[in-house]
Amino acid sequence: MVSVAKWFKKGMVVAAAAAMGLVSNGHAQSKPEKFKIGGVLSLSGPYGLLGEDMRRGVQIAVEERGGKVMGVPIEVTWEDDETKPQPAVQKATKLISEGSHMIFGALSSASTLAVMNLAKQRKVPHLVTISADDKITVPGGSRYTFRTSNNLGMENRMALAYMQDRKLKKIYIVTADYQATRDGYEWIKQQTGPNGIQIVGEDFPPLGNRDYSSIVDKIAKSDADGVLLMLTGSDVVTLLKQAGQVNLGKSKVLFGPVAADETMAAAVGPASLGVNSGLRYDHTIDTAANRKFVEAYRKKFGIFPSMTAGEAYDGMAWWLDTVEKTGSWDKEKWVDAFAASVRENSVEGKKTMRACDHQALQPGFWGEVVQGTPPAPALTMKITKVFPEEKLFEACKN
Repeated sequence: MVSVAKWFKKGMVVAAAAAMGLVSNGHAQSKPEKFKIGGVLSLSGPYGLLGEDMRRGVQIAVEERGGKVMGVPIEVTWEDDETKPQPAVQKATKLISEGSHMIFGALSSASTLAVMNLAKQRKVPHLVTISADDKITVPGGSRYTFRTSNNLGMENRMALAYMQDRKLKKIYIVTADYQATRDGYEWIKQQTGPNGIQIVGEDFPPLGNRDYSSIVDKIAKSDADGVLLMLTGSDVVTLLKQAGQVNLGKSKVLFGPVAADETMAAAVGPASLGVNSGLRYDHTIDTAANRKFVEAYRKKFGIFPSMTAGEAYDGMAWWLDTVEKTGSWDKEKWVDAFAASVRENSVEGKKTMRACDHQALQPGFWGEVVQGTPPAPALTMKITKVFPEEKLFEACKN
């Protein structure tokens, strides 16, 4: 049995250490040896095509500040969630138990929502730079989760505006059988009738589908003048490749909220020419911050940054700058500061973090896959329209 004197002495030592900031005391934290970032990404599975680029974007954000924040070396540990929620939670739990000061990711919205709930329970800051499900940023959703990239609502509004601009009257919709894309489909479906647009066909292939031949055949035989692709990653690559075999793009307008960027165009090949898409980021955006980032990325990796790389860089750079400005190792102060932050020098232009739901207000970009000229990729995106933020976001409803 421990004597009262020894117990009292031990308590006094712990109290003194806490007072000096040597151990955690409530929200206060001592200066660590490393600033640990836990990254949960799709490095395999249907979205594996996109995960590696996110990792590269983060690498540039870390390196441009000398690999440190508040004088402490930054250490990033990456885990693969296989584009599945359960592994995402398992990997995030492991990273938090190993002392991660924040969680970055995931890529799929289903995984991100699962990680979001964990981060809320553990009170760990959580940065989202690509997942678009509207449920990630809702008023009262989570104090600890922030999204610096597009949400589904803004992307679907851009897709609807494109249908109206092109005067499309009959569309065929292909939607991945996945909650976030199904939610987007339901919103689009509500908007088509009042806007004089008829849905003449629809399909819901499973995530990771490898054979779209029967769907492509139905689309080709339909009288649709446009094909709305609510797919991304390997799914949209596979569909567009198979559509190219029958020259579907010659008779139908192919487009989607996030159907194309340079990475996907390169994977598809010439069949991607003419595909229109919302863009979460593009290397051609003409801002000083983006020109600097593109130069650094090309120097490091020898290629232009993709959509996921640009968004990952932008969000992580914003987060690290905000942490630096607090001058504190109190995570709660980081969260408070980020909720009230403005990124004047985002690669996409000004972004404002909205305190009510932790969604970054920002401009929206729409583009088309075109033939590139050196040094641009052979297939590149041409920005055809820029939407101001007030056209894309509804006011918070508390």
